[in-house]
Amino acid sequence: MNIADIPFSRYGSYFALSLDRKTGHLMLRDLHGGDEAPSNIFELRLMQSGVPIDYDLDVTETRLRLVHRDQPQQWAELCISDEDVIRGIMNGVSLQLTALKSRYDSLMPYGAGQWEYHLYTKEIKLMFTVLSGEVDVDAPWSTVGNERIAITFNPDGGDSSFAIESYKTVWSRREYDDYSAAYERVRQHYEQWLKQMTAVPERFEPSRQLASYITWSCVVHPEGQLKDYAMYMSKNWMFNIWSWDNCFNALMLSSQRPELALAQLEIFMAHQDRSGIYADFINDKFISFNCCKPPIHAWAFAQMRQRNVLFNDPAIVARVYDSLKRATNYWLEHRRSDVKHLPVYNHGNDSGWDNASIFHDGIPVEAPDLAAHLIRQIDILSDMAVELGLIGEAKKWNETADELYRMLMERLYMEGTFVARYAPEHRIIAQQDSLILLMPLVIGYRLPPDLTDRLVQVLIEKFEAPYGLCTESKDSQLYKDNGYWLGPIWAPVTYLFIDALQNNGYNELAASLANKFMELTLVGGMAENFDPFSGKGLVDPAFTWTLSVFLLLAERFAGGGEW
Repeated sequence: MNIADIPFSRYGSYFALSLDRKTGHLMLRDLHGGDEAPSNIFELRLMQSGVPIDYDLDVTETRLRLVHRDQPQQWAELCISDEDVIRGIMNGVSLQLTALKSRYDSLMPYGAGQWEYHLYTKEIKLMFTVLSGEVDVDAPWSTVGNERIAITFNPDGGDSSFAIESYKTVWSRREYDDYSAAYERVRQHYEQWLKQMTAVPERFEPSRQLASYITWSCVVHPEGQLKDYAMYMSKNWMFNIWSWDNCFNALMLSSQRPELALAQLEIFMAHQDRSGIYADFINDKFISFNCCKPPIHAWAFAQMRQRNVLFNDPAIVARVYDSLKRATNYWLEHRRSDVKHLPVYNHGNDSGWDNASIFHDGIPVEAPDLAAHLIRQIDILSDMAVELGLIGEAKKWNETADELYRMLMERLYMEGTFVARYAPEHRIIAQQDSLILLMPLVIGYRLPPDLTDRLVQVLIEKFEAPYGLCTESKDSQLYKDNGYWLGPIWAPVTYLFIDALQNNGYNELAASLANKFMELTLVGGMAENFDPFSGKGLVDPAFTWTLSVFLLLAERFAGGGEW
């Protein structure tokens, strides 16, 4: 496993180990504080007789080994045995950890063979415990902190073992089992996770293996603002949970791990603002409401209910309905100037399509995808209201959805296509070049059949590429290689369109796009987005909603059997 691209971590842990892409150095990282906080805390070196030595990395999903390049029988091995514990063992070599410290980060002796590191920048503490062998600590004090901190385990060679533990306030004494037992614990945890992942045709087994590891390793445990286990988007650079990314991860998890799936939604429900808006993202320390994300949450929950009957529990349905009701009313009450106009995006990030071409003329923007997502959300809420015996509310939802649909067709539909408007001037600002303008396909059940056919034809002619759907037309002057939302393929958009196509009877095209995306993962891995023509993975190479979409498509179209 290449840990320059895919961090070495484990389920529930804020620890990760990665190769720094600029220096090539091996880094111990801590993910507390989200992606705005620097994550590198220690640089690791393999040593012998006090001198750094060359080594090769041998990494599996559950252990990381630094192997002496010239004497491969000598090595140091690490595993994250428990969510907050790293265990290490060495044979014939030393392992040195050099702190990347700020002024007040400080290391102090704690007990026999123990040192406590106060990591001020992360608001956590680490306990270093020597379990066997020796340790050399170089941490001279200077008034308010250590001048430097270097911890060298097993400085004289031989055999040695240690533990590193993370905690917030007070270290809890524990009994340490031997390294082999500790490693076996994490290995079994991963194997159990892997067994529960969707079966796929043999051709796609490499993608399944990669998807399974990244999903498992990107989960962090409840802490601070996170009241339950959260699947981060990545443990590379985007270590937060976002409020539409979570929908695809929840959907993937819903069949085999319903409690974890529901938690991905409830993390945002628990912090829902009184205005109704969901946070844009949450991590253990911060909640950001600067932006939000498109209203696809009712659709996701409805799909989850189809995949697992546990989500049909009346108490769960009532709780989710109440939250979705308030989230929907936020868009209706706080995101439009009056009832004669459609709700708007105040920033490209609100749409999830951050730099899409419909935002190039300014904000706020009336966008057809937002109207379509809201109409579908309200239609689902109407059905949920009937189910809960709220007949009056169901009627109001129906009336609201009908009115929004009327305005969508009146304001954003022109001559067979959908457009966007710059809201302050009601000026048309985009026609046909952004894939986002075709998103009304998600309400194909409301559209005239000839219009649905036309949208599908435009989808094929202007946006389909060898590996899937470009987010900006391949003929557009704004199309850009590695342009984020100006061309590259994205997993969530792919899934939304495939779902809409299948729901409207375009089964052959839906299956073709699903097959293209699954093939894409064999070329570009589980990247944040992809080049539509080469399949190359772009930006973050280990992104959870990508692998969730892969697993969902594998289940939906491959069925674990032969094509």
